[in-house]
Amino acid sequence: MKIDELLRQYARGERNFSGVYLHEVHLLEAELEGANFFEADLIGANLSRANLSRVNLAKANLSRANLIGADLSGANLSGAILAGAKLNKADLTGAKLTRADLSRSNFSQVNMINADLSRAILCETDLHGANLYGVNFRRAILNEADLIGANLARADMAGADLIGASLMRADLTEAILSAADLNEASLLGANISNLNIDGAALQGVIMPDGASYEEFQKSMQD
Repeated sequence: MKIDELLRQYARGERNFSGVYLHEVHLLEAELEGANFFEADLIGANLSRANLSRVNLAKANLSRANLIGADLSGANLSGAILAGAKLNKADLTGAKLTRADLSRSNFSQVNMINADLSRAILCETDLHGANLYGVNFRRAILNEADLIGANLARADMAGADLIGASLMRADLTEAILSAADLNEASLLGANISNLNIDGAALQGVIMPDGASYEEFQKSMQD
């Protein structure tokens, strides 16, 4: 479908564009609130600053897409592929990204308050300075993710894989990391007030004061 035709149909009230092929299209600042792009091909698409609030992008392919500054609040991206995508400063408040593939994508300074990323894949994903307050990361894969300076207060990361992740200066106030794998992760300078790490794997973890978890344990025993 050509862009002009899609926008004309949307203007006439059409909202169902499921399965549409929009490979590398330019929809900069487009108004597509509430549209249905289920299983759509949006590989490499430019949707920078687009209004995609409440859009259905479940199982859509957004690999390498440009979504910088886009409004995706309340959007459904469950099962979507966003590997290598750019979502810097995007708004994903309350968005659903269960089982989505966000590997090596850029979510720096994104707003994802109360979003659902349970079982999502975020290997080597950049979440530097992101607002992840109350996010559901249960059983998500975040190994080697960049969470430096992120707001993870009250985030639920139970059972998550955080091997080698950088949580330097992150706010983990009242976060849940029970049964999570934090081996070789860094918590240097992080706020861990009321942090729940029951049953978590903590081998080689760098604690907020710079000591290793093993050194921290020893000091507590002395």
